[in-house]
Amino acid sequence: MTTKLKYKTKQHDELLAFLKETGGRHITVAEISEHFKTAGKPIGTATIYRHLEKMVDEGAVNKYTIDNNSSACFEYIGEKTHTGEVCFHYKCEVCGKLVHLHCEEFKELEKHLYEHHGFMLDPMRTVFYGVCSDCGEKRKTE
Repeated sequence: MTTKLKYKTKQHDELLAFLKETGGRHITVAEISEHFKTAGKPIGTATIYRHLEKMVDEGAVNKYTIDNNSSACFEYIGEKTHTGEVCFHYKCEVCGKLVHLHCEEFKELEKHLYEHHGFMLDPMRTVFYGVCSDCGEKRKTE
């Protein structure tokens, strides 16, 4: 009988601490890598992916793959889970930011699509594309 031991390395702990600090924001591996490089603690991309996948398997992190043209995003969720929770997203076409939308109105949209069109929407993969408020403000000042 073999038991797979879970090793918690310093890099794992630092990555987990960073994800907790992001406060539920979606973050890419490139952003994580840049953060640690800037902090003088570079971590290899493969190492980041390996640790993130372990955290996804453990249920501490959600992984979002929106389309084949975008990098996967990761979000620290800790002990909570999104089971049964309606969670739509918007993606800024300027900066690429991916943000959760937890609005009651979207539950009505989901209900309408099912009741009137027989379509079962997957809120975890539904993304609205447009321009975020930060990029919109920048465009106004340009």
